[in-house]
Amino acid sequence: MRVLVVDNGGQWTHREYRVLKYLGVDTAIVPNTTPLADLGDIDGLVLSGGAPRVGIDATAMGRNGEYLDRADVPILGICAGHQFMALHFGGDAKPARFPEFGKAQIVVTERDVLFDGLPDTFEAWESHNDEVSVVPPGFVNLARSEYCTCQAMRAKDRPLFGLQFHPEVEDTQYGSEIFKNFLKA
Repeated sequence: MRVLVVDNGGQWTHREYRVLKYLGVDTAIVPNTTPLADLGDIDGLVLSGGAPRVGIDATAMGRNGEYLDRADVPILGICAGHQFMALHFGGDAKPARFPEFGKAQIVVTERDVLFDGLPDTFEAWESHNDEVSVVPPGFVNLARSEYCTCQAMRAKDRPLFGLQFHPEVEDTQYGSEIFKNFLKA
């Protein structure tokens, strides 16, 4: 299995890579300016978190829109990747009323493959100024926290998933399990 991590400038992009490596996945980090045709034969993509403030300037997310529109593989957007996915498909991402940094309690509100075998609540690591303010049409909101109404979402008709929190950080409970569940999608 080959899953690439698209580097959107996030502080934990290398952790996403390392979790996938630890799980036995053939992986690499690629710049978000890489044309889809240059990615080769892939089984999935992770759109990393990033320095770009998606709610302010989504253009800094490179070719993420091309990947979402044309890659016929499961895609997991994390933090900025999640926000960009929402914006790209007709939802919205804006500066958060209450930016979250540190631990937050995630409440799973809709069961999905990403949360198979996980409890309804768990702790996760947050680091965001922006958040999904409107879930796009054709997507389902899967989880929330005290201050963020969309901690996770997925497309109804494709294996496209978004997470506001960071499953790659060891402070997130069940982070490896979330990655394993994504790899089964």
